Amino acid sequence: MLPRKTTTLLRARLGAFPAVALVGPRQCGKTTLARRLGGRYFDLEQEPDRLRLDLEWEEAVGGSQLVVLDEAQAWPEIFLRLRGAIDDDRRRNGRFLLLGSVSPSLMTRVSESLAGRLSLVELTPLFHSELRTDPQRRRLWLFGGYPDGGVLNGRGFPVWQRDYLNLLVQRDLPDWGLPAHPRTTHRLLQMLAAAHGQEWNASRIGKSLGLSYHTVNSYLDYLEGAFLVRRLPAYHANLRKRIVKRPKVYWRDAGLLHALLNVPDRNTLLGQPWVGASWEGFVVDQTLAALQSTGRAFEAYYLRTNDQREIDLLISTEGELWAMEIKLTTRPSLSDMARLQANADLVNANRRFLVCQRSEFLESGDRIVCDLGGLVGRIRQ
Repeated sequence: MLPRKTTTLLRARLGAFPAVALVGPRQCGKTTLARRLGGRYFDLEQEPDRLRLDLEWEEAVGGSQLVVLDEAQAWPEIFLRLRGAIDDDRRRNGRFLLLGSVSPSLMTRVSESLAGRLSLVELTPLFHSELRTDPQRRRLWLFGGYPDGGVLNGRGFPVWQRDYLNLLVQRDLPDWGLPAHPRTTHRLLQMLAAAHGQEWNASRIGKSLGLSYHTVNSYLDYLEGAFLVRRLPAYHANLRKRIVKRPKVYWRDAGLLHALLNVPDRNTLLGQPWVGASWEGFVVDQTLAALQSTGRAFEAYYLRTNDQREIDLLISTEGELWAMEIKLTTRPSLSDMARLQANADLVNANRRFLVCQRSEFLESGDRIVCDLGGLVGRIRQ
């Protein structure tokens, strides 16, 4: 298994809290990472493991080993038992590790029973600096970061991604509470793929599906909670210019996006009219994944004014504001940097990144020109 950058953060949180919830999409590596930590493992989607945990409860909570509870939201009664065990000895940390693949269901249980007793850590699919070889890094944009989806060995894409989405649509999302018919969900996924990188318009998509915009927004909540898509909010500031207030919607994994859009290889991808939006979303997700792995608190936005001045990604962290322009080119121009400078001045950004495919790292004052690897490396310093 590749070392995961989140491991350091996870160990630190286990040292500071009685329980930690490690959340993220199915098949991103949560179980593999948890098993590497050792301890007692229980898969709470499996009835035999529930019975075993029930029979071994006193021994498990009284011992010194970490207790790992996979898909914890599948057995709701466990949360009250956890609260009782934690409250019986609040001074002991690192006792329980909960794994979950659907954020809303798990977080509802956590907020009801474990508030103040648990820390939350998110694990994403593999991102740039977690991959060891240049071929793996080159495959990452096309294939996405799921370990079994082809990024590690060049096999599986796009069949793995399509099977993954079909399983979510047919089984997992309905089990997690999404009320839509699977056929409707699949159509929604395809529309979201076509809308990748665009401003979210629930009314337009609802009209195509024969649904109200309220219903479409509620469905999007489920998809966001399942770590499939991300709503990037518009930046709100007291500017002299009128700004767009709708969020943008991105697929979080580029491989799932490309499978939905029937892109089989890199050459086909580069020939698509929407290739720039795909690259932009990929860089956004990789940037935020790298930030999450550090445990640093941050907020992410985009900015667009009504006269079409735009910043692709704004990150507010540790008292600073970073502005990023994302370009699919190896030869960024002086006008690209001048545009970034002018737009970043609107919000008084502390750092200005022009992220492209140029391998040379250039830095001058608050201005940086770099590729994705350079950006992720700078974030993790």
